[in-house]
Amino acid sequence: MRHLPHRTTRRRVVGALTAGLLGAAGLAVPAMATPTTAPAAPALAGGLALTPPMGFNNWNSTHCRAEFNESMVKGIADIFVEKGLKDAGYLYVNLDDCWALPARDADGKLVPDPGRFPNGIKAVADYVHAKGLKLGIYTSAGTKTCDSAGFPGALGHEYSDARQFADWGVDYVKYDNCNNQGVDAKVRYTTMRDALEATGRPIVYSICEWGENKPWEWAADVGHLWRTTGDISDNWGSMLSILKQNLPLAPYAGPGHWNDPDMLEVGNGGMTDTEYRSHFSMWSIMAAPLLIGSDLRKASQTTFDILDNKEVVAVDQDPLGKQGTVVSSQGGRWVVAKEMTDGSRAVALFNESGTAQHISTTAKAVGLPAADAYTLRDLWQHKSYNTAGTIAGTVPAHGTVLVRVVADPKWAAHPPAVELGLDGSPLVEAGKAAGLTSTVTDLGRTPARRVSVSLTGPQGWSVEPASRTTAASLPTGRSLRTKWSLTAPEGTPTGSYALTLKASYRSASGDRVDSTVPLTASVVVPPPSGTSGLGDLPWLSAMNGYGPVERNTSNGESAAGDGHPLTIGGVVYGKGLGVHAESAVEYYTGKACRTVTADVGVDDEKGANGTVAFEVWADGTKVASTGVLTNAMPAQPLTADVTGAQVVRLVVTDGGDGIDSDHADWANAQLTC
Repeated sequence: MRHLPHRTTRRRVVGALTAGLLGAAGLAVPAMATPTTAPAAPALAGGLALTPPMGFNNWNSTHCRAEFNESMVKGIADIFVEKGLKDAGYLYVNLDDCWALPARDADGKLVPDPGRFPNGIKAVADYVHAKGLKLGIYTSAGTKTCDSAGFPGALGHEYSDARQFADWGVDYVKYDNCNNQGVDAKVRYTTMRDALEATGRPIVYSICEWGENKPWEWAADVGHLWRTTGDISDNWGSMLSILKQNLPLAPYAGPGHWNDPDMLEVGNGGMTDTEYRSHFSMWSIMAAPLLIGSDLRKASQTTFDILDNKEVVAVDQDPLGKQGTVVSSQGGRWVVAKEMTDGSRAVALFNESGTAQHISTTAKAVGLPAADAYTLRDLWQHKSYNTAGTIAGTVPAHGTVLVRVVADPKWAAHPPAVELGLDGSPLVEAGKAAGLTSTVTDLGRTPARRVSVSLTGPQGWSVEPASRTTAASLPTGRSLRTKWSLTAPEGTPTGSYALTLKASYRSASGDRVDSTVPLTASVVVPPPSGTSGLGDLPWLSAMNGYGPVERNTSNGESAAGDGHPLTIGGVVYGKGLGVHAESAVEYYTGKACRTVTADVGVDDEKGANGTVAFEVWADGTKVASTGVLTNAMPAQPLTADVTGAQVVRLVVTDGGDGIDSDHADWANAQLTC
């Protein structure tokens, strides 16, 4: 979805992975259970897209800029081969919008832009095919495509355009939804299906109507994949919103017909490596198409390491074709499990929150049969462990632990899984000692022996144990608990600082195992007494759907300071916070504050667009909420009792209908302490 005339002038979303150990885990899972028969593919499939398509699309990294050209496309194809991405399963090199001239020729045919593609599309397809790869192309089910330059769409030209694509050697068509003239979506997309089939060439057909007409309910015999949401953007809020919309649609996906939550942003720079690993993990467990959206010619080794993790790719590409389903979700702690062909389960422990959290489930809960023990493979650490049935981890903020678990008679060949955790708040006032308690818990069927634990902080910090740091042996389910005193030096600036919790232990066979959890401590200052404007106070963290959270102005979606006066229902406010769903802003209140008040609503700057909901959380408890608010509604007064809370979190959701111009104002927001 780009530049929608009936929506917003910007692309909209509808909607560290540092393993927090389970002890870590590693597996080429043995087939211990009877394989489950894959469901029959729909009639359209024709042997295509029996696993989710994998490849590249240029839009997220280039948009319509001049760097999108023949040289780039060929360069990506070269990298697929040279870097081993082709061997990992990446096959399609797809062109997005802006490849054509704005006008058709005298015969009504599409004309490739000679500046971008001087040798034409067929020459590019031939180059890509020569490397054992496939070429994709883009058009729209409308009179024009989505870019504002107005390139020709295929509405009314379906058979002619499909014939051109086939003659060029195109293997994949992405069919967008702009300028559709109000023609029924099923009619438009079915017409192009028939046109593609009439060419006789096997072409994967990607429906891109943004989930507006619930394509998951009707498109299994029309396209091989269908977008379930609007466009993704390279930020945590966008990815999270899309994830939450796509997860419930698992029953509709399968071989030859896939839910498509949009392309990957991995490597584009708007998220951390931890967040990108979560992005890749969750797309894989959802059996989503894996279309790389970054310019691989500029990619870091870390980006390649994420995209080329074959154990994670194997979860996405499992031939059974099941999309992962939600086992549990509470307080930002998600457990998602995916049934695999060999009877194993892929399990994601996903932490959407801004602080590390303990996330736990069981082999039974994810659908595994009863067994004495299980082999657990950590797909990011590439290590295997045994577990008595608990699947758990301390998962870093915005992180995901992705494992594969199987009832395996050879479980005893692996060391026990051990979880590391930290109890107590890692919020530290400079110069004052904070008390923390680390835990090392044996999740395995075998004991962890000669266990030791350490906690380290930044240089100059005092980190001292106040109880024992070793244990001779930890049987199943038992923990080593160690108390720590943590002090940041006087004058330490506010902000986040790295802590490292590490445990070492021996397996029954004597092999040494090291487990590490990266954590953070935040240096904070006590809130001022009296009533203060939240737009003027420092926050612990701020997450926003588009652009940064703005102080005392609205959210402008791009660079800091690009907003306008906060305005709700024609009323202008001088103070507050301007945000964009999905958003969460956290403040340290140190158990010294009583109330949060604000006038909340959708900012006037986006006209009739925008639906949001406001929430206030005191530590882990929701203490106030508004329900869904629209632009047509005046500001709503919101008061929350936050007495005794150490952290207050202000949340704005998309109101349940996806992100579309969701500019939200915490007008005149105040904290009383």
